[in-house]
Amino acid sequence: MPKKIPEQELDAIAAIVTANPKGVQAGAIRAGLDFDITAKTLQRRLKLLVEQGRITVKGSGKGTVYFPAVTPQPHKKKPTAETYVPISPEAEAIRKVIRKPVQIRKPVGYNREFLDSYRPNETCYLSSQIRERLFKAGCAQSDSRPAGTYARQIFNRLLIDLSWNSSRLEGNTYSLLETERLLELGESAEGKDALETQMILNHKAAIELLVNEAEEIGFNRYTILNLHALLSENLLADPQACGRLRSIAVGVDGTVYHPLEVPQLIEACFTQVLEKAAAIDDPFEQSFFALVHLPCLQPFEDVNKRVSRLAANIPLIRGNLCPLSFVDVPGRAYIDGILGVYELNRIELLRDVFVWAYERSCERYSAVRQSLGEPDPFRLHYRNLLAETIAAVVRDGKDKKAAVQWIREIADGKVTEENRARFIEVAETELMSLHEGNIARYRLRPGEFHAWRATWG
Repeated sequence: MPKKIPEQELDAIAAIVTANPKGVQAGAIRAGLDFDITAKTLQRRLKLLVEQGRITVKGSGKGTVYFPAVTPQPHKKKPTAETYVPISPEAEAIRKVIRKPVQIRKPVGYNREFLDSYRPNETCYLSSQIRERLFKAGCAQSDSRPAGTYARQIFNRLLIDLSWNSSRLEGNTYSLLETERLLELGESAEGKDALETQMILNHKAAIELLVNEAEEIGFNRYTILNLHALLSENLLADPQACGRLRSIAVGVDGTVYHPLEVPQLIEACFTQVLEKAAAIDDPFEQSFFALVHLPCLQPFEDVNKRVSRLAANIPLIRGNLCPLSFVDVPGRAYIDGILGVYELNRIELLRDVFVWAYERSCERYSAVRQSLGEPDPFRLHYRNLLAETIAAVVRDGKDKKAAVQWIREIADGKVTEENRARFIEVAETELMSLHEGNIARYRLRPGEFHAWRATWG
């Protein structure tokens, strides 16, 4: 997938040209940059700046010289036109610092003290007032229903929203409707890069893991490593890097931040992040801690922010709270918040984005739940048994006659007498409604489904 050009790179290149009114060649520009860039990439950036009217060019070949623009720069928008979220004065101060050109921001490395100083249930990134406010907004029920009940009730909407918004924050150009068609019908959008399609399908698989395994997931190696494996499938240059902590150095575009490079330190800090996250009692503090520290550590070769966004939903899904789908979150506001953590170890800007995003998600899913009504208590009670029964029918390749007999045997052996007829009815209805777009809820693979359909008739 073509990456979006970081505005900070363009600003840095334009700044060097502007500082040389008598003209400057590409080699000198490249030498003056505070980040690595290939000669070919620099040529593309320079060409774009010329097209935007930010610089001018004279000559050709080795004699090409770049000059500051002598006309106004019409491409620039007024600051007030930028879509953003409401932020506090502390957050605004962070934004001003990380909006400065890259070449004047001080390079920084991973600060382990930032992680070490956090004490679960003593340190609080979110104030008690904020946590209480978020709980009131996101609490769906006062009863103690199985983990993941809320997420399952709005699953179809959540799957589309979170897949699309998390991908959008990575520069994915699929529209919401194109995402819906891909996830529900398996239809790729015309003209889209295959990597964009893969990114969204990977989100689908990862979200299904969180919801289907709601009672098992947590801040542990199994959950986080498998989230990464699912989110990075077919997207990394080294397929063996999926679901594994990195052993190589990585850079982060558009920032002066340099993550850890020593594998042993990455391993130690990753373990520390998981242990601290698991020890946090409050689900919102836990969610935000993951959103802060997983991308800051950069434990994987790539796909770190995506892992953090889905991991932030672990305590929300487990606690039957409204999930966080990043609906309507401006990409620049999110990136600014992340850069504030990377470069300054300041969380206030990302905190403001998180709070706004969560309350926005709550508004959306409150409306969705009202349109859906309350979930069927019978289906909730027998959810696991129904899934196991239907999966067995498919995997064993049972035809209609064998399926009817199998369902009756399960009902007779595992369902109370007064509920047997209803169980049989629901199971048979689910089988009749089974299609490629909903088999994941039964943990079935497309190959298993198609083989069964050939015998089902």
